Amino acid sequence: MDRFQSLQVFVKVAERGGFAAAARALAMSPPAVTRAVAALEQRIGTRLLIRTTRSVRLTESGERFLQDCRRILVDLEEAEEAAVGSHAAPRGELRVTAPVLFGRLFVTPILGDFLDRYPLVTCRTLFVDRVVNLMEEGLDIAIRIGKLPDSSLIAVRVGTVRWVMFAAPAYLQKHGIPQHPRDLASHRLIQSVAVERSPEWPYWENHKPQSVRIEPRLRMNTNDAVSELVAGGWGISRLLSYQIAPRLADGRVQTVLSEYEPPPLPIHVVHQEGRMVSTKVRAFVDYMVERLRADPAIN
Repeated sequence: MDRFQSLQVFVKVAERGGFAAAARALAMSPPAVTRAVAALEQRIGTRLLIRTTRSVRLTESGERFLQDCRRILVDLEEAEEAAVGSHAAPRGELRVTAPVLFGRLFVTPILGDFLDRYPLVTCRTLFVDRVVNLMEEGLDIAIRIGKLPDSSLIAVRVGTVRWVMFAAPAYLQKHGIPQHPRDLASHRLIQSVAVERSPEWPYWENHKPQSVRIEPRLRMNTNDAVSELVAGGWGISRLLSYQIAPRLADGRVQTVLSEYEPPPLPIHVVHQEGRMVSTKVRAFVDYMVERLRADPAIN
């Protein structure tokens, strides 16, 4: 087994958390995978993985080596694509991350259409409500919502979202429409701890940031559960506009206190710079940017 193949095997074992899972993903036998990693550890003179009967985890050296391996494999892939030429069809595995609900509502349908268009591309997604390091996680593209920190990533702005307070028309008919954020004290409030845990909800008044202290009757850990309960007429909550876009569109909920909304947050598609952007990354970024910019729910 050559060096690059052994690096690929090690990366797959680290990503899948086991030799058997990596073997299935690579269409290899588990003993062959085990031998490849053992030979790699022997060649570099350090232990990369700690094996137990239940799991496989990285050593400290293994964590550092994994990042280096991913960078090497990306460089190799870019070099091969450069040799083939810029007009080659996109191919290879595309690795995409996005917030959970944004990934389900917006990225997933785009991804399905993209894979239909480019049959030589496969994809792996990581939909999580946290900012992930593209290099450390071995990812190509990320959707980021909010202000971007300074970094070497290339970012393309595709739209905006807003923090909105919302309720079902039936709830507002029964309990009245709040006219000012202070009025929320007399309403049943639901807080999503998936996006915020602060006891205060920010708002803007006279072009200045303000906040109101809330005492939610219910705290929930998923945004889907929050929006579903609100749509059923139970109370008022606060989420990002894209997270309730389907229910806004069908009229199951409506926004309240819109004049007190904070400024919109930008949405960016970001990817690593590199010496050249791989064909598959460039094609997917272009495709996703065009589709997201045309979506009225985020523009």
